[in-house]
Amino acid sequence: MEARNQPFTKIVSGPSQFVIPVFQRDYTWTDAHCEELWKDILCVADAKDDGGHFFGSVVYVPTGDSSAGLPRWLLIDGQQRVTTLTLLLAALRDHIVESGWEDPAGDVTPKRIEADYLRNNEEEGKRTYKLVLRRKDQDTLASIVHGEERPDDVSERIVEAYEYFRDRIAEEDPATVYKGFGRLIVVDVTLDRYRDDPQLIFESLNSTGVDLSQSDLIRNFILMKLTEAEQTRLYELHWSKIETMFQGSEKTFDAFARDYLALQTQASKQEKADNIYRAFRAYFPKLLELHGSLEQTLQELRRYAGYYAGFMTGKGVSKDLSGPLASVRQLGAVPAILVMRLYDCLERLSTMTPDEFIEAMRLIESYLFRRAICGEQTRGYWQIFSSLAYSIDENSPLDSLKVSLALQSESARFPENKEFKRELLERDIYGLRICHHLLDRLENDGSKEPTDTSFYSIEHILPQNERLVKAWRDMLGKDWKEVQRKNLHKLGNLTLTGYNSSYQDRPFHEKKTIPGGFEESSVRLNKYVREQEKWTGEQIGERGSLLARSSLEVWPPLSVDASLVQAEKEKRTRYIAARRDVANVPMKAPARSLFELLRDPVKEIDGGIFEIAEKKSVSYHGPEFFLEVLPREYYLTLLLAIDFNEVDNESGIAHDASKKAFFRRAEYEGGVMVYICKEEDVAAAVPIIRQSFRISSS
Repeated sequence: MEARNQPFTKIVSGPSQFVIPVFQRDYTWTDAHCEELWKDILCVADAKDDGGHFFGSVVYVPTGDSSAGLPRWLLIDGQQRVTTLTLLLAALRDHIVESGWEDPAGDVTPKRIEADYLRNNEEEGKRTYKLVLRRKDQDTLASIVHGEERPDDVSERIVEAYEYFRDRIAEEDPATVYKGFGRLIVVDVTLDRYRDDPQLIFESLNSTGVDLSQSDLIRNFILMKLTEAEQTRLYELHWSKIETMFQGSEKTFDAFARDYLALQTQASKQEKADNIYRAFRAYFPKLLELHGSLEQTLQELRRYAGYYAGFMTGKGVSKDLSGPLASVRQLGAVPAILVMRLYDCLERLSTMTPDEFIEAMRLIESYLFRRAICGEQTRGYWQIFSSLAYSIDENSPLDSLKVSLALQSESARFPENKEFKRELLERDIYGLRICHHLLDRLENDGSKEPTDTSFYSIEHILPQNERLVKAWRDMLGKDWKEVQRKNLHKLGNLTLTGYNSSYQDRPFHEKKTIPGGFEESSVRLNKYVREQEKWTGEQIGERGSLLARSSLEVWPPLSVDASLVQAEKEKRTRYIAARRDVANVPMKAPARSLFELLRDPVKEIDGGIFEIAEKKSVSYHGPEFFLEVLPREYYLTLLLAIDFNEVDNESGIAHDASKKAFFRRAEYEGGVMVYICKEEDVAAAVPIIRQSFRISSS
């Protein structure tokens, strides 16, 4: 790497070409940036000494395909500055031509500006330009350099910057502008393609991260070291298509990179937003090894990006899948990692039918919705959905999803019908974020002619106004305030309408009969309402019950084969058991001696029994839990999964565990406890342990 301070004019004059890598961003400078540069140029031009003005760095590396006659460079850093100066010089040239201004010294001429800074006059085609930008930026720049009509797909930023300088130069002496331009000093950094790592240098120059998103850094990292031709090929074939999927939403791409990486590594924690690129860079060599080549890696990345964008934006999704995906997306983006995994089973592996995929989406929606209605926490959702994604068996994705949902912890449970229905009827639904989603889905589920409710508002049939009009008070009776308070925000009193401003606090009869009222409403949710002669707590309760019953069908319960759940539970338990060593459970020597005497007789009860080393105890399963051994300093406490009234206690060694408030260090619950204090206690305890095993296995 060579770095030196020198005038910018020396870098660009003479036959050469700077190429903006195809993966770099488009030109982004605004009038504010251009104004700052303009002030600097005028300031340094007026300086009495010959000193220059530092203008930043320009970092470049050979393209890898330069001919002997025209050195070509990939511009790694300084794109915005070099492009802006090129536009300024084009504006200066055009001003001189149109105004007829002549430099008394003869140094500043349109031909010299063009030959030194805008064009390689001895070259043809694209090689004629001193600077080559990306796509429409380049087409617009070329029209300015050649003085031609702007292209149809014009780069507004390029034109705005050019016009800005045209306006400013018209107010200034061209010689002053040219003088100030000539005094701009840059750090000129030339990299060696074979010895320097342009990405590391690029990162150090942009270490603040203010301007670059995580997706920018990932893209640059993947393509930076390649030749210009290979950069262009892979960008146009793969990366540009990924960018199109996430166009206008860089944060969505960042989330995709995070979730894709997590899916590959089975990460237990969600990567921080500002660390996505670093994590991706660290794992990238393994991706290359896994897929065999950069081309295959980009193909894989593009495929998963399609899955992710399909869920997050709806792009490229078939009509049959768009509705179910949208219903999940409306409840949150966090299931994206799971949806991406299921999409792979549908599209690439073909181990899932479209109907099964739709069923999986309805299940995910139901899980999210039921938990929202039941007031369950959402804080750990990424961990929940990432673990669900990791647990998907690609040979039976739908069944494995159901089983994993069934095996969630209590804090992450799938609410059952009884709890869900109770909360629908008892909660104040209006205050929930999902209220509109609830009413929309009840309105449209199963309909081949869905109603677009996006412009509808939520209507309280019984009005919210605490000062109800007399007609409402008479209808509700003497306890009207209590009836209103109790029923106002309940499910049965809520509906959707486009006539909210017309209904206001009108009496119920008027709400039904006015133009656009309930009797004329095409909203299916209003069918029951228009059939009623009055609207009291009784009607609100009855309608709420009807809507709650419909909700059980719209958001179905989890239904899964119990044998599959049992098999997976045993598999997971055995996996844990195989990864832990009982020798690591802390025990004092007397307790360890008693444990070794007990251990073999327990395992000999049945060949399928396995033990798990817990943090401070040892548990036994066959496959259901039936015994936990809690080491104490000089003895053992046994906790057995059997009720005390079931135990055959001839030896009198068993005790009722329910009489004890809690057991120190216990991981499980049991109804019987046994103390092992000496060798003879082991023999007395084994029959009770055998009984616990038999009952738990039945």
